[in-house]
Amino acid sequence: MNLLFVADASISRVGSGTERVVFEQATRLAAAGHAVHLMTRLVPDIHDQESETIDGATEWRYRADAGHPWRFITDTIYRGGRLFRSLHRDVGFDCVFFHQPLSAMAVLFSGRRGIRKIYTCHSLWHEEYLSRKSAQSAVSSRLVLEGMARARKTAEKIVLEAADQIVTLSDYTRAKLLASQKIRPGKIAVVPGGVDLDRFRPADDRPALRRKMGLPENRAVLFTLRNLEPRMGLSELLQAMKIVIGRTADVHLVIGGEGPLKPALLAQTERDGLTPHVTFTGFIEENDLPDYYRLADLFILPTRDLEGFGLVTLEAMASGTPVLGTPVGGTLEILEPFDRGLLFDGLSGDAMARLIVEKAGVVLKTPEAFEQLRLKARAFVASRYSWDGNIDALLALASGGGISE
Repeated sequence: MNLLFVADASISRVGSGTERVVFEQATRLAAAGHAVHLMTRLVPDIHDQESETIDGATEWRYRADAGHPWRFITDTIYRGGRLFRSLHRDVGFDCVFFHQPLSAMAVLFSGRRGIRKIYTCHSLWHEEYLSRKSAQSAVSSRLVLEGMARARKTAEKIVLEAADQIVTLSDYTRAKLLASQKIRPGKIAVVPGGVDLDRFRPADDRPALRRKMGLPENRAVLFTLRNLEPRMGLSELLQAMKIVIGRTADVHLVIGGEGPLKPALLAQTERDGLTPHVTFTGFIEENDLPDYYRLADLFILPTRDLEGFGLVTLEAMASGTPVLGTPVGGTLEILEPFDRGLLFDGLSGDAMARLIVEKAGVVLKTPEAFEQLRLKARAFVASRYSWDGNIDALLALASGGGISE
């Protein structure tokens, strides 16, 4: 089949769950013999060319002025639409996979009809926007904020209605779509994400990995990988660390990722005297990511809201690293069937600290028991989540069929 992925995200530098899903789907479909193309915007700080073949999938990029909001929208729709018409004329696509509403509009407004369209909703666009911008409190700003959110909700509704099939990675996101956008239930298929068990696997020598990364060998090491944004719960996690360190100094936290909250998080770390106990890695490159998962004793998922699925949860567990998570969204769907005792009993720093202290004690005092939990975590995700299953479902939908529940 001739397949096109359309997204705001690029697979040349995977740093988010959406990018991971698009990368895995596109490259695996290409490896299976399909002609796979991707269309996204060019980001000057990341891209130095307008097209690139990545693991068999060709990514095509159009320019959009991100410095001017309205020009960014018009550039995306006009230039993205022009690129799509050119690609479709040369390739002739059988199916288009949308992964974000704005880039999808470029295809929908292109005037081309008769191509099957599948939209994967990772989260509701207007809710993501409100979450990022919620710090604005002035009345005038709030009015603008609400107006922009309504516009995003309307735009996503257009894409949802135009799609032949809608996919979510979790029942949580499906329920949100049904409540917010009044979509016909039969139009939405839940297709969970997967995990690469060859890439994400337990370490042979965890102390050696810690030495390589400059991390302590004799402490319980916690790891989290997040975009540094308010909804990710990192401020609360640092509050928890202040409590944890007050009870045991044998715990070290590693925070991977970049984002607008980084200066505030660094300031909080210094103010609370946590600098010796917290490491900020910045963006973690793809080649290094598996090692960070496997060197840790526990992965922490402190999300406050909008956790659509949680691929990082699968990747950590596949690496033999149990996950402690807040009872939010898709995290519940993964952790509750595995071990309810790994869920925090709330979103506060106090709630996180209680469970972290308990589980860090198991790591440090009864390593044999903890090793059994590691093995069970990997076996659990191996038996339930695979990219092969995800791709099979995607191809069935692309061909116009359904999927088995």
